[in-house]
Amino acid sequence: MQLDLRAIADCVRQAAWREILPRFQESRDLELDIRSKADVNDLVTAADEAAERFLKQQFSTLLPQALFVGEESAAQDPGLLDLLAEAELAVVVDPLDGTANFVAGMPLFGVMAAVVRQGKPVAGVIYDPMSDDWVVAEKGSGAFLVRPDGTELRLSISAPAPLSEMVGYVSTDFLPAHIKPDILAKLAKARMFSSHRCAAHMYRAFSGGHGHFVFLDRLTPWDHLAGTLIVTEAGGYVSCLDGTPYDATKRNGALLSATDLESWDALVGEVFGHRALGSKKRPPNAALDGLWRGMHEFKNNG
Repeated sequence: MQLDLRAIADCVRQAAWREILPRFQESRDLELDIRSKADVNDLVTAADEAAERFLKQQFSTLLPQALFVGEESAAQDPGLLDLLAEAELAVVVDPLDGTANFVAGMPLFGVMAAVVRQGKPVAGVIYDPMSDDWVVAEKGSGAFLVRPDGTELRLSISAPAPLSEMVGYVSTDFLPAHIKPDILAKLAKARMFSSHRCAAHMYRAFSGGHGHFVFLDRLTPWDHLAGTLIVTEAGGYVSCLDGTPYDATKRNGALLSATDLESWDALVGEVFGHRALGSKKRPPNAALDGLWRGMHEFKNNG
């Protein structure tokens, strides 16, 4: 089946313009209807819910055979997540990533959608309503920034750097309390790190060549399926900290994206390696290392 990536991108744009942007910076009004989910930092608003309803309706026409999984619908029916691994076709959306920023009136939020086959992403879109542009990828076709006028810029991960010069995007919100101080102390080995409180913008920045790694400590599929595909198609290396590939079946642990496999190894060995996170050094395999490096060079030079 041929996917219409532009139509998918237009769906997420319409959701933002119809349901999210009209509510932005309206937190003083009851219309926003701000509520907590798991804790006081895990928020949902009327904008999240309305955008997801709109996306579900649009995708029922665009991809009628696809299972639809949204962050808010999965909160109501967690069993939806168990269907992803076997679904021949699914659409997974985060209708408003960065809700806490949105509520605070900060223009750092996005809309994400991924098309998934049997748990693995085959297409992804991350839309920034404030700049009105998308980063998109289809498996095997590269990653691109698409501007409102339709012009495209191919994305490429930044060149690798030694740990002392690395810039990273890091979320430690969900780290176990007894290991968080250790991870934060080790992060001092990098040049700098920050958190956008928004996976959409972390993945956008990293895939566009700004920074050297992204560490995210909660494996909710709507946060990662589009972003990890985009990063991979831009030439980056992505793996769960236990050394296994990421897909929609992964619910526990943490996820690390890096400029290349050697940088990933260095980050796990020097910063993020902790038994409580299920992290371990990737088993050595010289043949696979050489294959991956060759693919990385081909993408960057192609």
